Amino acid sequence: MPYANDVDAIASILKQNPTWNAIKPEHAARMRAQNKFRTGLDIAKYTAKIMREDMANYDKDTSQYTQSLGCWHGFIGQQKMISIKKHFGSTKRRYLYLSGWMVAALRSEFGPLPDQSMHEKTAVSSLIGELYTFLRQADAWELNHLFRALEEAQNAGDNAKADELIKQIDNHETHIVPIIADIDAGFGNAEATYLLAKQMIEAGACCIQIENQVSDEKQCGHQDGKVTVPHADFLSKINAVRLAFLELGVDDGVIVARTDSLGAGLTQKLAVTEEPGDLGDQYNSFLDGDYIEKPEDINNGDVVIKSDGKLMKPKRLPSGLFQFKPGTGEDRVVLDCITSLQNGADLLWIETEKPHVGQIAAMVNRIKEVVPDAKLVYNNSPSFNWTLNFRQQVFDAWKDEGKDVSAYERADLMNAKYDDTELGKLADEWTANFQRDGAREAGIFHHLITLPTYHTAALSTDNLAKGYFGDEGMLAYVAGVQRKEIRQGIATVKHQDMAGSNIGDDHKEFFAGDAALKAGGKDNTMNQF
Repeated sequence: MPYANDVDAIASILKQNPTWNAIKPEHAARMRAQNKFRTGLDIAKYTAKIMREDMANYDKDTSQYTQSLGCWHGFIGQQKMISIKKHFGSTKRRYLYLSGWMVAALRSEFGPLPDQSMHEKTAVSSLIGELYTFLRQADAWELNHLFRALEEAQNAGDNAKADELIKQIDNHETHIVPIIADIDAGFGNAEATYLLAKQMIEAGACCIQIENQVSDEKQCGHQDGKVTVPHADFLSKINAVRLAFLELGVDDGVIVARTDSLGAGLTQKLAVTEEPGDLGDQYNSFLDGDYIEKPEDINNGDVVIKSDGKLMKPKRLPSGLFQFKPGTGEDRVVLDCITSLQNGADLLWIETEKPHVGQIAAMVNRIKEVVPDAKLVYNNSPSFNWTLNFRQQVFDAWKDEGKDVSAYERADLMNAKYDDTELGKLADEWTANFQRDGAREAGIFHHLITLPTYHTAALSTDNLAKGYFGDEGMLAYVAGVQRKEIRQGIATVKHQDMAGSNIGDDHKEFFAGDAALKAGGKDNTMNQF
């Protein structure tokens, strides 16, 4: 509702309640405007609609891909969205990503943990709630400045300025954006997945990413030892997430089906199959093993299945896990993806061992032969050595073209001596274009970096510590942080304001009138900024 209409509506309510005469309708309407979303479910419904519209727009024009950065704290997510609005004027097609890896490494009460689903389940939904708390506060903070300016214009009798500010208030773009939230492998059975999904949706998640690893054997997608589950097990969890969305009224909630099959050589159990060629039989067909010619070839404790009309003894490790045939990863990925999309998933996530558009496109094109509108969420992972990968891609392309590459040593291309070379510059250009090329050629709807703010926090802290505790002393902070904040217009330079001091002052006036004791008077040292 427009601000002026809200003022009138609240004024009408106040007239009916004469004992509320200390309340000014402008104040109540202002507070309403600064709190656009009442619940996490309101946020989930709003952001699900955004994602669905973005997916439809991408289908029409692949240049309309979306992006996000992984954030491990509400403040980090807030500052990211404030920065995006400052530099680009809009948050459109920019999301947040919530990484299970960063929850484990940074948000667990046990301290830093590996990415093996060992952290508290509730830590994920708690972080979703925290992120949206900070984004809602960013709305309140930004609107508070507009309302203060409006009050000044009205007091000065500048009607034109006041009208312009009211227009800005009525058309204010929220900092609330979709979060793609990692539920790992579902933290247990399908019921556990359903319960956790509900918590995440109630906290505001419109999009849940779930992977096909075994919950109690889960590994990071870029590490070894991954164990996948048969399709029926994974689809039951997709159904659990969908039912959680529907139960809570988020009817267009988004599910990302992540397959770790490309790098997973193991399965915990054999799939149930009822007839040749069914889904279970297809899953089992990838198992490595030996065909049995004679009954005496079966030893005590061996597991035997019928495959291709013959008896086969799958290879089983001492751990009890079964092994897939080498080289079957891509075929398993394609089957996993098609099956997921045909059974309720909306988007795909494929983990690859390197950022190579051609490799990704080769798999996606096979999937699109069956599901033409298949779309990916792709992890632009910090686990990749991007510099070395793209320099080697250029090196290999040049070599295939017959170009002389004798000036370069392929294994040593990370070396800084190659930074200003023709190869190094072209590799940087390919890196800069990777997301555009991937969106156009490999069906990548959403590009994300899972752990960027983990690395930026460490890097910036290292630079400050090196200077501050060294010879630079206070200059390390002044030149390396504060001076840059002031010159680049970073909101946090006025840290009291960013934390809500001015909002608090205004509320004190709303609550107590002239008796309010404010913090932002003439002796506020932050006025110097």
